[in-house]
Amino acid sequence: MSAAVWTVILVLIFINALYVAAEFAAVGARRSRIRQLSDEGSWLAKRLLPVVDDTTSLDRYVGISQIGITLSSLVLGAFAQATVAVALAPMLAEWLQLDTELATSSAAIAVLLVLTTAQVVLGELVPKSLALQFPTQVALATVLPMRWSLAVFRPFLAMVNGSATAVLRLFGLGGGSHRHIHSPEEIEMLLVESRDGGLLEPDEQQRLHRALRLGVRTARDLMVPLEKLTMLRDDTPWNEVVRVVAASPFSRLPIYRGTPDTIIGTLRVKDLVHHYVLAGQPPALGQLARPLASVAQDLPADRIIALLRDRRVHQAVVTDAAGRVIGLVTIQDVLAEFLEEDGQ
Repeated sequence: MSAAVWTVILVLIFINALYVAAEFAAVGARRSRIRQLSDEGSWLAKRLLPVVDDTTSLDRYVGISQIGITLSSLVLGAFAQATVAVALAPMLAEWLQLDTELATSSAAIAVLLVLTTAQVVLGELVPKSLALQFPTQVALATVLPMRWSLAVFRPFLAMVNGSATAVLRLFGLGGGSHRHIHSPEEIEMLLVESRDGGLLEPDEQQRLHRALRLGVRTARDLMVPLEKLTMLRDDTPWNEVVRVVAASPFSRLPIYRGTPDTIIGTLRVKDLVHHYVLAGQPPALGQLARPLASVAQDLPADRIIALLRDRRVHQAVVTDAAGRVIGLVTIQDVLAEFLEEDGQ
């Protein structure tokens, strides 16, 4: 076998690797970083930005990668069987004393195993790893070959995408789009990287980190459990009310009827004092109770803030999956979560 045969094989593996790297890098590259490089004058970033900035363009980009991967793999397999396997069969027949048919089959299987291993390692795993570790650099390095491929394979892409959409519709499914989405943990990592890269000041990174944390902390995480609340029964005698209010540091106390899990509202100490000054003795606590909102235990902290703001209240009872009251959450509890220092 000549050096030209091995050169063609290596070139086909490299082409497969290029398409794999381009696909993973384009999906993994951060739009904000590509946009920043484009603003700084990078001509490669200017060509890549329209791709990562639009889901339809990104879908086409990924589709072209898949076509390139498939074609390079098929051509590699056919070429190797027509050259390497043909040259290897007589050698196996001579070395292992095999008949012609068995030697041909054995050569084909051997070439398939070796090429598959090389293709997986050099054409798939290595470029994928590089693209995941250095998505921006790899995406910029592959953007020109991908733009050329877009021009060449565009007719095939329309046919392939149309066929895929038709098959999905047969099963009642819609086509998905490739979008840049991140979990909360990934976003925290991006914030840390931005701080380390000088794009964010440390105090800005901390504020964003705490704001992100509001989206993953729930009402159950922030509430004061029912058994730890300072509460008043709606028929509590006046003297006991004065004693509890005087001993409590809170300006609002929950009022319950019958059992502590039947909260009917909240008492503002200011209302109590106001009625006492005007009337000498306030009415029954139930008449002074202000309404409370109710939130599910799994409601995120950021939505608690929105709900309390919309209802114009400062507190809300927290209920479990069965609708039982299990605690109380206040706007102060949520703000404390946002303002507290990390590590405390």
